[in-house]
Amino acid sequence: MLNNQQRTLHLIAHDIRSRENAGSIFRTCEFLGVSKLWLTGYTPAPPDPKLLKVSLGAEKSIEWEKVDDIAEVMSRVKEEGFRIVALEITGDAKDIAEYRKPTRAALVIGNEVSGISPTLLKKCDDVIMIAKKGKKESLNVSVAAGIACWSLLN
Repeated sequence: MLNNQQRTLHLIAHDIRSRENAGSIFRTCEFLGVSKLWLTGYTPAPPDPKLLKVSLGAEKSIEWEKVDDIAEVMSRVKEEGFRIVALEITGDAKDIAEYRKPTRAALVIGNEVSGISPTLLKKCDDVIMIAKKGKKESLNVSVAAGIACWSLLN
């Protein structure tokens, strides 16, 4: 079975509106060993003070890049042999617990309200979701990203 050292995961955070969520994503990615964090669209980036307050220095010890055009990032990671995996609630999304995890994955997470657009979802290789047990329809994006990253790495 592959472990965290044998898997490579990039996280593509697209159109995240909250600076606090972006900071939390930095911290989670660094903690879990995500290889690279991509900030696309209007996702906030360092040196934003609110982001830095939540990231607690994680931006200094994780590789990250700000690229406005997500299509450019998706093309780059695809060329490097990554499977592009969207985290979204759709009718055909695979339960992350049953998903066969690729060795090299680029996880796409989207906006806190609107998620990932249907156009963008079509450009992804797979769509996964976290099965809910309670009544709420969704999780905070940074929490969902943490669960998904942990699952894809382990």
